[in-house]
Amino acid sequence: MKNITILPADTYTVINKTIISDSDKKLISMLYQPIIGYTAVSLYFTLLDDLDKLEIMSSDLTHHHLMATMQLKLEDIVIAREKLEATGLIKSYMKKGNINNYVYLIYSPISAHDFFNHPILNIVLYNNLGKKEYEKVLNYYKIPRISLKEYEDITSSFDEVFTSVKGNVLELSEDITKRDSNNILITKGIDFNLLISSIPTSMVNEKCFSKEVKELINALSFTYNLDTLTMQGLVRDSINEKGLIDKNLLRKSCRNYYQFESNGNLPTLIYNKQPDYLKKPAGDNSKWAKMVYTFENLTPYQFLKAKYKGAEPTNRDKRLIEGLLIDQKLNPGVINVLIAYVLKINNEQLKKSYVETIAGQWKRLNIETVEDAMRITEKEHKKLKRLVTKNQPSISKTKSAKNKSDVPAWFDKEIKEESISQAESEEMAKLLEELV
Repeated sequence: MKNITILPADTYTVINKTIISDSDKKLISMLYQPIIGYTAVSLYFTLLDDLDKLEIMSSDLTHHHLMATMQLKLEDIVIAREKLEATGLIKSYMKKGNINNYVYLIYSPISAHDFFNHPILNIVLYNNLGKKEYEKVLNYYKIPRISLKEYEDITSSFDEVFTSVKGNVLELSEDITKRDSNNILITKGIDFNLLISSIPTSMVNEKCFSKEVKELINALSFTYNLDTLTMQGLVRDSINEKGLIDKNLLRKSCRNYYQFESNGNLPTLIYNKQPDYLKKPAGDNSKWAKMVYTFENLTPYQFLKAKYKGAEPTNRDKRLIEGLLIDQKLNPGVINVLIAYVLKINNEQLKKSYVETIAGQWKRLNIETVEDAMRITEKEHKKLKRLVTKNQPSISKTKSAKNKSDVPAWFDKEIKEESISQAESEEMAKLLEELV
């Protein structure tokens, strides 16, 4: 959702764009739920329950109805809805007014065959379930193979059974219900002009970069976090003797490259935006509010890339951020503050053990919002400033219990046995003003 505030009084209508069978519902529970979570799946089924008896369209309902039915906060429902949108299970539209009205279009899940061959969903399902559980689910959907070599095909054709004769005029209608699924949309993709121009025309067939192939390349680049330059070599190595891209080979090459760079690990998906309900309300134009807005509305990857002056961050730093999101489960905006703080006080270095020590402290303190993260950095900085003032020129001389209590546990690890000059002290005094 694009920074739109939703209220309990806002209304919504559900429109069914497909035909949902019991096998579809089971597929969603078995394949989609390990990726999007129980709450998102529950919202999908709740929206289906809102449909009329013909399962075509609902009446106008309020979001308070959803809150009461699901016993969830509205912000949790919005996050669940965004996950359904991202995986193609629903599409959302909004009409502004005194009370905003939303329309939610329901789509079928893709088939099990398409799911297990999807360049994003299949990899994430494997990583989230683990090998043993993944194989159990995969075996559930496998069709037994029966050899028909010794059998003869005796199936009757249509024209062998029926004969065409004159009949009544029939008007064709397009407004008939049908099974319909929705594609996953990736808005940030590969620069295909650059990629294609880098490959000699003598190597490729004119049909090499079809729409289907481009969608696969985009999906693989997203899944394995590959930029255009990296993808160039992988694509080139996947071109076969006919000048076409061997899609299976490309998938394997991207996976192998990622695992080599990630110590054998496979990627997963994370909800990578600061949730709307944890953002500062709009309307404050102060410098503090602008800093908060910056941290809240950039992903950790975007923020880190900005710190690299637009260059691609190292794989080490990207894996560090991924760990904060997945393992520590810190919110993206909070991670941005953490990145800014550590870079400022640690000579533009992101030391893994140091960052994780701070992250652990913040997690124990339940730091969820950007403002909370900024306030704790301010609080710890003031402690440090008092310490430096009392004990210049070297903190290494500080041995008393009283002085040690003034030093944050995570900060003391880094500055122990290091001297801090007056210039460095003044530099840290400007910390909050220069965080971004």
